[in-house]
Amino acid sequence: MNIDFFMNKAIDQAKLALLRDEVPVGAVLVDNKSKEIILSSHNLVNSLSHSLAHAEMLIINKALRERKKKFLKNTTLFITLEPCAMCTAAISEAQIDSIYFGAYDDKKGSIESVMKVYNQKHYFIPNIYGGINEQICSSLIKNFFKSKRKL
Repeated sequence: MNIDFFMNKAIDQAKLALLRDEVPVGAVLVDNKSKEIILSSHNLVNSLSHSLAHAEMLIINKALRERKKKFLKNTTLFITLEPCAMCTAAISEAQIDSIYFGAYDDKKGSIESVMKVYNQKHYFIPNIYGGINEQICSSLIKNFFKSKRKL
């Protein structure tokens, strides 16, 4: 699997979020067999006035609906920011095989940074790879919040 290619697609989604004045988090769901993108999205919390409209949640919900399945086995999720507890739990419930994320989130990250949700019993645990294109992903988030503080 071309990790850089798919992470760059997630970064493109994060940049689209910036254009919508959203927290710049992008995600891409990939089929492990065909290596094709199933869905891509970015945060829409502000645009939809919906606190659960994180990029990961949007992709998971839409993919489950479109596939008419309760699991997303044989898929990989590329995300520009370490998922929060809600998204981490949803990824587990959907049984996504692997997660590649960019920036670590020292405030709400729930895979490796703060909560470590998958250390709890009874969770489906995907393969996890953090820090992919971390510099770019981190800069997008930091610059976004820096610009907000100036306003």
